Amino acid sequence: MQTQQIISSDPSAASGLSAPDDWVEEADEASPAFELRQIVLGAAAHGTRLDRALADQVGEFSRSYLQQLIEAGALKRNGLPALRCATRVQAGDQLALELRPTLQSQAFAPEPMALDVVFEDAHLRVINKPAGLVVHPAPGNWSGTLLNGLLADDPRAAGLPRAGIVHRLDKDTSGLMVVARTRAVMDALVDMIAQRQVDRNYLALAHQPWHGQMVKTVEAAIGRDPRNRLRMAVVDLQKQAGKTARTDVHLLHSTERGCLVRCVLHTGRTHQIRVHMASIGHVLVADELYGGKPAAGMLRQALHAHRMAFTHPITGQLLNFLAVVPPDMQLALETWGLRYNAFEG
Repeated sequence: MQTQQIISSDPSAASGLSAPDDWVEEADEASPAFELRQIVLGAAAHGTRLDRALADQVGEFSRSYLQQLIEAGALKRNGLPALRCATRVQAGDQLALELRPTLQSQAFAPEPMALDVVFEDAHLRVINKPAGLVVHPAPGNWSGTLLNGLLADDPRAAGLPRAGIVHRLDKDTSGLMVVARTRAVMDALVDMIAQRQVDRNYLALAHQPWHGQMVKTVEAAIGRDPRNRLRMAVVDLQKQAGKTARTDVHLLHSTERGCLVRCVLHTGRTHQIRVHMASIGHVLVADELYGGKPAAGMLRQALHAHRMAFTHPITGQLLNFLAVVPPDMQLALETWGLRYNAFEG
């Protein structure tokens, strides 16, 4: 993919963040497939849930990791398989736990992959993520993620929480991401994003022709959709949990089939652009989760993180990056007769 980089100069800051749960090293090839841990429960555990009692006894592993082992049949209680985390235990129960590796525990493993690196120095990298690449391991995607690729590509990544990843793009969103290569820079970038000192611009292709003002500001809180837990939604904070969110939407071109817009994030909520665009009647093309339909050859949500600018936290340079529109989105623009100039957008 072609990318363009523009650099000039100015200065920046720092903060803190925690490492992910279940960061378990891979077993040595010569060691057994699992460790057998024998436990006799005392009076303090009587009447508690099985997973809670186990977590109290095996403190070096997270409760979610232990729950996976229980459900995988790795635990026996008084000689019999114990498969339900919610089972109430009794004082004197004898537990035999096989500390097996799970898919989740093995997720943080190096996996070589081709990375489109736009910029790198000793402190950070800017990467142009292709559509279809998951950023961080999660249920259903425990391998083949950007994190796995970073661990294989940079030995220092293993010493950083999330391999230096400080923000995410959805699986099917393409474009620019910044990744730290040291803990000090990671802390600084996290703080800069929280303080809105990282400019992030996205191109979006949406259904319906544009009407009204050339620039629209969508200021609407976002929370979990109560009717579909896989979706987010605009919510009323007086009635539902959520967080404030703001997106500026700039029209670039419109036809009777749809419109091309530039979205500027002022906050970074899950699915923010997708939810805000749907809320103003312009669902993204092929964003089926929010009601969009495949069109103009687009089979994934038509969203591309095309510009990013921030002050380098160590050198003080102003870094400004541009990732050109990927081929599938470029073809869609041509099909719908939409004009795009990278330097105007």
